[in-house]
Amino acid sequence: MEKTVVIAGGGWGGCAAACSARRAGARAVLLERTDMLLGTGLVGGIMQNNGRLAAALEMEALGAGELFALTDRCARHRNVSFPSHAHATLYDVGLVPGEVLRHLRSLGVEVVFQARVSGVEREGDCLQAVLCSDGRRFPADAFVDATGTAGPMANCQRYGNGCAMCVLRCPSFGGRVSLTGLCGVAEWVGEKAGGGPGAMSGSCKLHKGSLSRALQEKLERDGVAVIPLPPPLREDHLAQKACQQYAQASYRDNLVLLDTGHAKLMTPTFPLEKLRQVPGFENARYEDPYAGGKGNSLRFFAMAPRDDALRVEGVENLYCAGEKAGLLVGHTEAIVTGTLAGHNAARQLAGRPPLVLPRALAVGEAIAYVREQMATGEGRRKKYTFSGSVLWERLGQLGLGSVDCGEIAERVARTGLTGVFAE
Repeated sequence: MEKTVVIAGGGWGGCAAACSARRAGARAVLLERTDMLLGTGLVGGIMQNNGRLAAALEMEALGAGELFALTDRCARHRNVSFPSHAHATLYDVGLVPGEVLRHLRSLGVEVVFQARVSGVEREGDCLQAVLCSDGRRFPADAFVDATGTAGPMANCQRYGNGCAMCVLRCPSFGGRVSLTGLCGVAEWVGEKAGGGPGAMSGSCKLHKGSLSRALQEKLERDGVAVIPLPPPLREDHLAQKACQQYAQASYRDNLVLLDTGHAKLMTPTFPLEKLRQVPGFENARYEDPYAGGKGNSLRFFAMAPRDDALRVEGVENLYCAGEKAGLLVGHTEAIVTGTLAGHNAARQLAGRPPLVLPRALAVGEAIAYVREQMATGEGRRKKYTFSGSVLWERLGQLGLGSVDCGEIAERVARTGLTGVFAE
């Protein structure tokens, strides 16, 4: 009988885990709490900026380039530069979710919507089944926790400025419930740079049609617009951001807009009355979150203690992916961890030892380094991404920051792992 991997959470990490488990020969069942896939990927859209390109090229050489190729096919803009970021691809947030769903189904992944995990059945160190809030039961041989770290509403209300009315839609579909937490595993909590739990999402989205025609045309032509702000209109949210790669003066002194279908505003919040004083923004309206003039979603409240194979400590057959795997920010980071988690779940069912990506690769270094940093108080106050800040700087110091395709293919070949995820 075909063995089953159940993945809880349909963000980029969960989708990558489902693809990877299915490609490795397991039956894959993907449970998504809401009625759409991709989670924050529904309003994100940035790929390949800085070291994310190196990570994507490594994953392609490792045999897991399909989701990166899919976002490329849905790109609105390629090779875009904006402050401190180069060669970015901006995908269309309106097109990608449907493309991902069709791809999953073409592989034979079973996608179940409005399936909010709320309970577990466990025997000893092994998880037997997950239970949904509507009474459905999903037994499996291995599991992947990709439930994320944002929400539920109580966290945004207690540590933020209330429910931000974001794309996660906790009031309608129920708040996030951690599969790892349901198994009784104590989770890591990230911290703001200035103290306190969690971190605020790093951007919000404006309805592009609410901007001036000149701004719309610039965005659609160039993919990016940088509008200087006079000092009285500046807002300093740099210390609040989950996305530390954008916690720079350029993002305080300017409005930085990216075209991902929405006009992506690279600041967690900006008061609407101030925003409408900027030429071109007189009719500006927030698209996500609707409370973007005041608040944004809070993240990094529940990360799984895990090893470098992404197996959760204390549960023999549970793996983790996406933000659940640590203080990793971004779609590329979620795809990397999801791919490894799904692959290792399938390897376990086939009786094979887990794969640990070597630290000679940028993706392996990221997974191991973040695990080490999460064990320290100082490390939990930082965020890690291939596109900037702490991790990108470290990769450069280790000589792992090259974005040369041939050099990266040779690097992967030296590890003996070329095409490993395609097995």
